[in-house]
Amino acid sequence: MPTSEDTKRPVTLLVVDDEPDLELLVRQKFRKQIRSDEFRFVFAHNGADALEKLHAQPEIDLVLTDINMPVMDGLTLLVKLNELDRLLKAVIVSAYGDMENIRTAMNRGAADFVTKPIDFQDLEITVTKTLRQLRDLKLAMREHDQLLSIRRELDIAATIQQSILPQTFPPFPDRRDFDIFAEMIPAREVGGDFYDFFLIDAHRLGFVIGDVSGKGVPAALFMAVSRTLLKSTALQGVAPGECLQSVNSSLCLDNSAEMFVTVLYGVLHTDTGVVEYANGGHNPPYVLRRDGRVEPLAGTGGVVLGALPDLRYASKTATLAPGDGIFLYTDGVTEAMDGRDALYGDQRLESLLAQVGTSAPAPVIRAVADDVKRYADGVAQSDDITTLAVQYRG
Repeated sequence: MPTSEDTKRPVTLLVVDDEPDLELLVRQKFRKQIRSDEFRFVFAHNGADALEKLHAQPEIDLVLTDINMPVMDGLTLLVKLNELDRLLKAVIVSAYGDMENIRTAMNRGAADFVTKPIDFQDLEITVTKTLRQLRDLKLAMREHDQLLSIRRELDIAATIQQSILPQTFPPFPDRRDFDIFAEMIPAREVGGDFYDFFLIDAHRLGFVIGDVSGKGVPAALFMAVSRTLLKSTALQGVAPGECLQSVNSSLCLDNSAEMFVTVLYGVLHTDTGVVEYANGGHNPPYVLRRDGRVEPLAGTGGVVLGALPDLRYASKTATLAPGDGIFLYTDGVTEAMDGRDALYGDQRLESLLAQVGTSAPAPVIRAVADDVKRYADGVAQSDDITTLAVQYRG
């Protein structure tokens, strides 16, 4: 489909022929298009003259050229056209039955041909068809360039998104009372999952995992807003339930996209092992006991954030003994599918955690990622995969 730019600009055609009468015939046949400024014609008498005209007038769209001409013939001109760094179409004119030259011309890039004596009705049909092909090709190239630009922007966005999540491990190398590790594997260039962790004070470690509805750039933008709101609220030291309540109210203020986010926010008291937490519609985390037991963390009854204003979120507590940990994840883990569309599932995850849960957080995260990859066995990832593990060491 032509763009507004295409429809405003007249089409410029270069006619290359050593017969002086052809110019008069062309102007007569296309007089209506010339008068309405739909077509503009440029004329050249041989291939060398045509190349000069092409260099001087970059607006030329289509070349209509004879084959047999002095100085430079049409077949040589076609070779030269292919060397130009511009988008052109060429139609050749040849004697009826000169199939050898016609085949050579088509092999050298000619879009179509007409035969002598020229049937001007056929010529008009051929020119119109070729110009339509040229417009479609220009549109495809513009769309290709736009896609490349979008891809570059997405690559930049992916870099920015990864940079706003903690990437340095161990994040607190001077602390021996806990260990923490996290990873996000987006399904697209950018994703809607996020994780974060931060020290509220000397004895409180905040940690959070979230999953925004939707995919791609909109989800990534909503993710960035949600993460920023949650961290800024959490650093005030409020209880997890109050934190989610405040963030939910802020997200609901201007949510024209009607997106939402599931969130699990917890606070580890590093001096006692007590964990305060609130769940906003997220997958229940698992407590990983030092003796190998795997226990789902009790729910708090909260729903997703950003959907309904004025909601209250309850806080609960759990206690970790030295060596115990908590594993948080998004549904990209349990909803990963194999080649038969069977889900990875909670049972497989719990079984794996029972085997590796007593390890440090980093090996636990890597074991889960590797097992999900093996399970999917080459099936394209359909959702972001995000995991976070924290271990209390006392």
